[in-house]
Amino acid sequence: MTSGSLISVVIPTWNESDQIHRCLQQFEYLEGEWELIVADGGSTDGTPEQAEALGACVVRCTERGRGPQQNAGAEVARGELLLFLHADAILPATAHGWITSTLSRPGVAAGAFRIRHAAEKWSGWKARTLRLADLRSHWTKIPYGDQGIFMKTATFRACGGFPRKPLMEDVALVRKLSRMGGIETVRAEMRVSGRRFEHSPVRAFLCMNTFSLLDHLGVHPRTLARLYGNPR
Repeated sequence: MTSGSLISVVIPTWNESDQIHRCLQQFEYLEGEWELIVADGGSTDGTPEQAEALGACVVRCTERGRGPQQNAGAEVARGELLLFLHADAILPATAHGWITSTLSRPGVAAGAFRIRHAAEKWSGWKARTLRLADLRSHWTKIPYGDQGIFMKTATFRACGGFPRKPLMEDVALVRKLSRMGGIETVRAEMRVSGRRFEHSPVRAFLCMNTFSLLDHLGVHPRTLARLYGNPR
């Protein structure tokens, strides 16, 4: 793996017009080579048009859901490496180097970043409480999709991609990948929107910190999806 490796970034979207411009624009300033793929699930707010105007390859998906959308985006990826990124995420400046160096190490199947939630509406002490939402990305061994999961494209295809689940498809993928090698959470942080926690803080905190266990214990994904609400 070299620093010149092309990384294909797959971004699942559904009505993300308020986030997609900032997400895509960051790649104008990040070091390294990137291919930008937006896998859209039928947005009605102009998200696909914005993405195309910013130079992204837009895949218009017939099936909505992060799992099938990310699979559709990965199908057209040309890069040796894949990064699955949410539309409200801003990567660290050295993201390309972290990804290539991590996946160059023997026995590593995949990796992810730590996250730092950024307030959009809150300020003062309320904004500082978002640091509690960051703790999960520091101690969990099973990263969630909001942490920017990355792997070799060949590894993703060998494990069969994301399963068809309405929720926790990211955790299911990571568990499959863990049978192929180690999962590394790098020290670098990427910034993600705190909008979910600002909207419903207690519910969001409980969901993000318990759903992996509930899923592992066999709670049906549709039940978890109803509890979680809008997964954006």
